[in-house]
Amino acid sequence: DILAEQRNAGVFELLPEVQSVFVYDRPKDLATVLLRRYDVVIDTEQWHRLSAVVCRLIRSKVKIGFASNSRARLFTHPVDYDLDRYEVQSFLDLLGPLGVSDVVPESPVTLVIPAEAKLQADKLLKPAGEKPLLVLFAGASIPEKRWAGENFRTLIDWGLAEGLAVVMVGGDADAATNAAIVEDRAVIDLSGKTSLAETAAVLARASCVVSGDSGVLHLAAGLGRPTVALFGPSNARKWAPRGSSHIVVNTAPSCSPCSKFGYTPSCGENFRCLADLTPDMVCQAVARLLSADTNWKS
Repeated sequence: DILAEQRNAGVFELLPEVQSVFVYDRPKDLATVLLRRYDVVIDTEQWHRLSAVVCRLIRSKVKIGFASNSRARLFTHPVDYDLDRYEVQSFLDLLGPLGVSDVVPESPVTLVIPAEAKLQADKLLKPAGEKPLLVLFAGASIPEKRWAGENFRTLIDWGLAEGLAVVMVGGDADAATNAAIVEDRAVIDLSGKTSLAETAAVLARASCVVSGDSGVLHLAAGLGRPTVALFGPSNARKWAPRGSSHIVVNTAPSCSPCSKFGYTPSCGENFRCLADLTPDMVCQAVARLLSADTNWKS
């Protein structure tokens, strides 16, 4: 069983190993979980205490979670947490108290996209024809992680000139920003038009996905698609997808990364870590990933 937030619960529907998904900000779902009895409860939150309290309240003999602050007192098996450790490995560390220690961090995740979502994606992507897809996500959880709109416009113009079909994805909150970026360009703008499963189906068809540090980035990586990750205040060593099909573009000034436990401090240099990240750097990274694609005219 998975107990998640409303904003990210949908991704667990794509995991066949998950039996049930409950949303803790839905009172009925939370009550259902609290009334059940489990053998083991694992809390994957890194800092905030609320989930640790919920973990304590759920009936189970074994309670595992990160010992990143006073929340450690609420677990039967607190686990050390390192801000510089690859986050996938940090999550795997939570299996240590259960005697599991041989899982490879780069092991592929099997996400299953519903057939109806694939069909809808096919309809939405029909204008692309047989062209390779360059999928862009310009959104971010906070403004400090957002690459400038004019940079995305330059990237779009480059992609179109290279014979790629460019697709913008995002939710309702991204629609206005994406529209301002796209203007009158021949881009397939799907912001606010797809469910999470349909977005996954679109990403699954991408030849390359460009995104900042976001859920879309990790969803694309989980689907096995090549990614170009735009990192500024976040710690790329900890959060960026790893492997030969993933490229991190990061100017890495001495003050970066500055974001810790979801908090990004104010910046006296206007977040130059992202401001100095040029479209040419990103275009070159995309070209590298696409170089093995025989359908792409380099």
